[in-house]
Amino acid sequence: MARVLVLTGDAAEELDSMYPVFRLREGGHDAVVAARTTRAVKLVVHDFEPDCDAYTEKPGHQLPVDVAFGDVNPEDYDALVIPGGRAPEYIRTDPDVARIVTYFFDRGLPVGTICHGAQVPAALGLLRGRTTAAFPPLKADMEQAGATFVDGPDVVDGAMVSCRGWPDLPEWSRAFMQVLERASVPV
Repeated sequence: MARVLVLTGDAAEELDSMYPVFRLREGGHDAVVAARTTRAVKLVVHDFEPDCDAYTEKPGHQLPVDVAFGDVNPEDYDALVIPGGRAPEYIRTDPDVARIVTYFFDRGLPVGTICHGAQVPAALGLLRGRTTAAFPPLKADMEQAGATFVDGPDVVDGAMVSCRGWPDLPEWSRAFMQVLERASVPV
C-alpha cells in the first residue's frame, strides 16, 4: 500500500484534512501528517450560511502531526495530499514545503489538492500548463499561475487530482484512490 504525505497547518479546513486522512487509512494506506512543527494543528470548520457572502469559519478539532516539514524525506512517500482552508496561504512560503511539493511534481507522483490546497503548487509555478480545480473564487489565481481552471469535483490531470472543496470529497477521494492504484501497478 502507498505511504501518503499530507501537508497541513493551523487553520486548515477540518473536513479537507481529516476526510482524506481517514479515507486513506481506511483503504489500507499509511497517511502521514506533516506540518511546521510536530504539535497538533488547530483545524477550522468552513461553512456556507444564508445572508453571508463568504464562507464562515469556526474552530474545529485538532489533528495530530507525525513529522515536521524540515524532517520530511520525500523519497519515503508515494503520494502527496494538500488540504485546503487557510493553511495553504501560510505553508506555501515555507522552503521545506517547496522542496517537498516540487519533488512530487518533478517525478509525476500522485498529488491531491483540495479547495485552497491548489495555492501551494500555484505559488511554486507547478500548475503551469496543467488543469486544476480549486475553490471557485481562486479561478483567477489559478489562471495567473498558468493553469486551466475547471469548476469540477474530481479534476484529474495525469497524477494530479483536485477539487473545489469539502462538498466534493466523495468524488475527489474516488478519483485519488484510482490514481494511487494506477501508480502502484508495476510497469
